[in-house]
Amino acid sequence: MDMKQLEALVYVIETCSFSRAGELLHLTQPTISSHIAALERELKIKLIIRTTKEIHPSEAGKLLYGYAKEILNKREEA
Repeated sequence: MDMKQLEALVYVIETCSFSRAGELLHLTQPTISSHIAALERELKIKLIIRTTKEIHPSEAGKLLYGYAKEILNKREEA
Protein backbone atom coordinates (compact mmCIF):
# COMPACT_ATOMS: atom_id res chain seq x y z
CA MET A 1 0.00 0.00 0.00
CA ASP A 2 1.43 3.37 -0.93
CA MET A 3 0.42 7.02 -0.84
CA LYS A 4 -0.60 7.14 -4.52
CA GLN A 5 -2.99 4.25 -3.98
CA LEU A 6 -4.48 5.90 -0.91
CA GLU A 7 -4.84 9.20 -2.77
CA ALA A 8 -6.60 7.40 -5.61
CA LEU A 9 -9.03 5.78 -3.18
CA VAL A 10 -9.82 9.08 -1.45
CA TYR A 11 -10.40 10.93 -4.71
CA VAL A 12 -12.51 8.15 -6.24
CA ILE A 13 -14.74 8.06 -3.18
CA GLU A 14 -14.99 11.84 -2.91
CA THR A 15 -15.74 12.40 -6.61
CA CYS A 16 -17.64 9.14 -7.24
CA SER A 17 -15.65 8.90 -10.45
CA PHE A 18 -12.45 7.20 -11.58
CA SER A 19 -12.10 9.68 -14.45
CA ARG A 20 -12.57 12.77 -12.29
CA ALA A 21 -10.16 11.39 -9.69
CA GLY A 22 -7.61 10.94 -12.46
CA GLU A 23 -8.08 14.50 -13.64
CA LEU A 24 -7.60 15.90 -10.15
CA LEU A 25 -4.51 13.77 -9.52
CA HIS A 26 -3.11 14.37 -13.04
CA LEU A 27 -3.23 10.65 -13.77
CA THR A 28 -5.10 8.62 -16.36
CA GLN A 29 -8.30 6.78 -15.51
CA PRO A 30 -6.60 3.40 -16.15
CA THR A 31 -3.87 4.35 -13.66
CA ILE A 32 -6.48 5.20 -11.03
CA SER A 33 -8.23 1.88 -11.71
CA SER A 34 -4.89 0.09 -11.40
CA HIS A 35 -4.18 1.73 -8.02
CA ILE A 36 -7.60 0.68 -6.68
CA ALA A 37 -7.24 -2.84 -8.07
CA ALA A 38 -3.79 -3.17 -6.46
CA LEU A 39 -5.20 -2.12 -3.09
CA GLU A 40 -8.07 -4.58 -3.44
CA ARG A 41 -5.65 -7.40 -4.33
CA GLU A 42 -3.30 -6.57 -1.48
CA LEU A 43 -6.10 -6.37 1.08
CA LYS A 44 -8.09 -9.22 -0.50
CA ILE A 45 -11.34 -7.26 -0.26
CA LYS A 46 -13.53 -5.09 -2.50
CA LEU A 47 -13.15 -1.40 -1.69
CA ILE A 48 -15.28 0.11 -4.45
CA ILE A 49 -18.64 -1.23 -5.62
CA ARG A 50 -19.16 -0.50 -9.30
CA THR A 51 -22.53 -0.54 -11.06
CA THR A 52 -23.39 0.62 -14.56
CA LYS A 53 -24.59 3.97 -13.24
CA GLU A 54 -22.57 4.70 -10.13
CA ILE A 55 -19.75 3.75 -7.80
CA HIS A 56 -19.72 3.75 -4.03
CA PRO A 57 -17.41 2.46 -1.31
CA SER A 58 -17.96 -0.92 0.30
CA GLU A 59 -17.96 -1.05 4.10
CA ALA A 60 -14.24 -1.87 3.96
CA GLY A 61 -13.76 1.01 1.51
CA LYS A 62 -15.45 3.42 3.93
CA LEU A 63 -13.22 2.24 6.75
CA LEU A 64 -10.02 2.52 4.71
CA TYR A 65 -11.15 5.92 3.38
CA GLY A 66 -11.21 7.27 6.94
CA TYR A 67 -7.73 5.99 7.64
CA ALA A 68 -6.45 7.20 4.26
CA LYS A 69 -7.76 10.72 4.94
CA GLU A 70 -5.96 10.74 8.30
CA ILE A 71 -2.72 9.48 6.76
CA LEU A 72 -2.83 12.04 3.94
CA ASN A 73 -3.65 14.86 6.38
CA LYS A 74 -0.72 13.83 8.60
CA ARG A 75 1.55 13.84 5.56
CA GLU A 76 0.45 17.42 4.82
CA GLU A 77 1.04 18.45 8.41
CA ALA A 78 4.52 16.97 8.36
